[in-house]
Amino acid sequence: MKHEPDLLELQVLSIRQEAAHVISLELGSASGRALPSFSAGAHIDLLLSNGMSRSYSLINPQGEAGRYVVAVALDRNSRGGSQYVHSALSAGAVILARPPRNRFPLHEGAPHSVFIAGGIGITPILCMARRLAELGKSWQLLYCARKRSYAPFLDELEALSGPCRAIDCRFNEEPGYDAPDFGAIVAGAPSGAHFYACGPSSLMEAFTCATANVDKSRVHTEIFEPVEPVVSELGGFELRLSRSGVSLFVPQGQTILSALRDAGFNPPSACEEGTCGSCEVAVVEGVPLHRDRVLSDEDKNDNAVMMICCSGSKSPTLTIDL
Repeated sequence: MKHEPDLLELQVLSIRQEAAHVISLELGSASGRALPSFSAGAHIDLLLSNGMSRSYSLINPQGEAGRYVVAVALDRNSRGGSQYVHSALSAGAVILARPPRNRFPLHEGAPHSVFIAGGIGITPILCMARRLAELGKSWQLLYCARKRSYAPFLDELEALSGPCRAIDCRFNEEPGYDAPDFGAIVAGAPSGAHFYACGPSSLMEAFTCATANVDKSRVHTEIFEPVEPVVSELGGFELRLSRSGVSLFVPQGQTILSALRDAGFNPPSACEEGTCGSCEVAVVEGVPLHRDRVLSDEDKNDNAVMMICCSGSKSPTLTIDL
């Protein structure tokens, strides 16, 4: 089995209850090794001892050194990730993690930023809001949750608000709820504004419709829900690994990631649903069948990279950089 290089050994320094069913973990270096820096919107993958790997956004200010802070919501439909974090981790525990990655970067030079978050989708946006407040930039936030008690980090966000930083909270299970008009929010934003959204699929679909006519370079999303399950048409092709010199057959119905594991390889992965980007590899030759929610349409058309946890091949042979 081939192991990943550059894994971080982290220790849980503290755990806090941030809202109903939401906890935060403060993580420091367990080995004394300096922690890599990160930028707003970045996430780390925690390698859980139950064999799972899960991605969590970093919420502490990007300039902080020596610690990472993540928040984890207990998912009622958990496949074991959030359940494990909530029930099995405690202060002092040591856990492995991959270094920070950022597929949801903040564009600090924008004249104005519009954030739309649903539930635990507030986590990457909290870090972004902190960064823009530090820079004195203008922004606005629409924060949607079931109830106020389910919405983490309200106090922190309200402390960041000001004349050029507005927060609008909507709680759909509380009296007087008024459904937000995403179209009006987008239309009312200043010229050149950038738009960011992270949350459940219903929120993301509404955001996508509202920003359909906005220049794609100013629209940014992060989604941690699968768009569709892996289907039987994936597979039935030869997979070649350019650096390893290995060729193997991916049978119909199997993912590239699964085939690689069967062959003794252990490439990075986390969500295994095409939403986090941890399993990205470069495509050397062939045409991938993309099924992820990470790459933009432009990236998918370029076919330079792919997510091997959920994608297949349109060509009979596919060569990747592994």
